[in-house]
Amino acid sequence: MKCPYCSHPDTQVVETRVSEDGGFIRRRRRCASCDKRFTTYERPDVNFPAIVKKDGRRIEYEKGKLIASMKLALRKRPVSTEQVDAAIERIEEKLLNLGLREVPSAQLGELVMQELKKLDKVAYVRFASVYRSFEDMNDFRTLVEEVGR
Repeated sequence: MKCPYCSHPDTQVVETRVSEDGGFIRRRRRCASCDKRFTTYERPDVNFPAIVKKDGRRIEYEKGKLIASMKLALRKRPVSTEQVDAAIERIEEKLLNLGLREVPSAQLGELVMQELKKLDKVAYVRFASVYRSFEDMNDFRTLVEEVGR
């Protein structure tokens, strides 16, 4: 790591701390040349695939949208925040493990439905009814029968 004060290439790590949430590492460094100290932060650089919408548009993956849609489906349901966070982590892990640069929104929706089905059947039906654009009661009946099995 180059010193930000004198640009000397030789710096020494004096102290290392992991953030409370484990999201980054903070390092205090000392320059071997000018003896000044500075702080650096290390964070993982993760690139999620782009999401291809039904109309062909490509948008960046946004964790906030995923959280919002799951929370809407789970509204007033007995599911803990920890369970939701774990489900989101599993969805993101599956997205990354696909190894693709682009993922159809339908595939992301299916991953969400798989997780909701495990968490809460009512939330699953809520999400599926919007996601699959149900037209009539027969669509609901079919889905409810499927969940009941």
